[in-house]
Amino acid sequence: MAGARRKRGAGAKRRVVLSVEQALAMPYATLRFVHLGWRVIRIEPTPVPGQTARGDPNRYIGRPVAGADRHSYYVAPNVGKEAIALNLKEEEGRALLHRLLRELPADVFCTNTLPAHLPKLGIDYERLRRERADLVWCGISAMGAVHPEVPGYDPMVQALVGYMDLTGDPAGPPLLCGLPIVDLKAGDEAFAQTILALMERAETGRGRMIDISMARVAASWLHTFLPMLDMGSPPEELRRSGNEHRQFIPVNAYRTADGFIFVAIGSDGQWRRFTEQPFFAALRQERFATNEGRRQHKAELHAAIEEITRAQCLGAVAEALAAASVPHAPITPLEEVSGLPFLQDALLRTRTPAGATVRLPPPAVPTAHLDEIGGVLPFPPRYGEETDAVLAEAGVAREEIASLRARGIIA
Repeated sequence: MAGARRKRGAGAKRRVVLSVEQALAMPYATLRFVHLGWRVIRIEPTPVPGQTARGDPNRYIGRPVAGADRHSYYVAPNVGKEAIALNLKEEEGRALLHRLLRELPADVFCTNTLPAHLPKLGIDYERLRRERADLVWCGISAMGAVHPEVPGYDPMVQALVGYMDLTGDPAGPPLLCGLPIVDLKAGDEAFAQTILALMERAETGRGRMIDISMARVAASWLHTFLPMLDMGSPPEELRRSGNEHRQFIPVNAYRTADGFIFVAIGSDGQWRRFTEQPFFAALRQERFATNEGRRQHKAELHAAIEEITRAQCLGAVAEALAAASVPHAPITPLEEVSGLPFLQDALLRTRTPAGATVRLPPPAVPTAHLDEIGGVLPFPPRYGEETDAVLAEAGVAREEIASLRARGIIA
């Protein structure tokens, strides 16, 4: 499998990414490079004396899938990558990394290591640019390089920048979003900014440093909240609203006789078509004719809509909404999402070493590379699986590799 990865990578046009990555934010970013057909080599630390787990802690999260070091939570963000293990705390390990930058050569270096630790590992931008002047360097951390000592994970950032104040039932406690949304937003931003930097490099010949703050990118999504505080909206108007939309009424989940349906009415025209349907004709009232009127009477209106929908099966309600061209959707159980007609042919796949197929989320947009390989990506490698092969590719002799391993510089 490793040989197949390197053989596909033959050819000067394939980008090479070296990444000292763990957890989710940066692995998700570099997965998007995999989707483009780029070569991603993830670098993990050598074993720590006294610890049985090796490398990325996420390798051991979820149910075991392939041996001790590839559990279920780890698989999806790391398909299609290569894995090597270097001891960057030692000068020889840092020298090997610098050699890989030059010899492969690498276009991009990524890391989500705590910024305070970067210089002692020899992976800060100023050090690595001396090896590759045109290197694009991208880092993700909780609060960016200006706060180098601050650690953080997605839930902490959701709490810090107000996401949890916006999520949940108004009568209940603050809640996390169902997805690790800050990790994924940071990863998407790292991907986009790296593409932009490479475009700039094509014109100027210069690389640059990209510093991604998870807290800042999360706050950048607060467009429909922060500015409204300065335009007359009290904080209470913007806080948790459950399944309701704070401004457009009615947007909510409603119970039917056999399930829930989500209805999103975003204009007075849609409301008019909605109330032209026989099911909902009783709601054709002057006080509900405008969005502002519906907002003033929203509690009564939501209750009235659900009184109607509870008496009908989900299919009949959906048929009426479709006839009115009103956006709507059933609340699909997670286990049924892969079977949705528009997703079935878009899903990616990987195969475990035992031959079992694992369905993966679709790419955000189709890519030529994924079409070429039929949407099947190699299963994540074992910890350090390709260390020898990658070092040999960079010109390290077999005898030297054996010596490096014996001295704990590689694993």
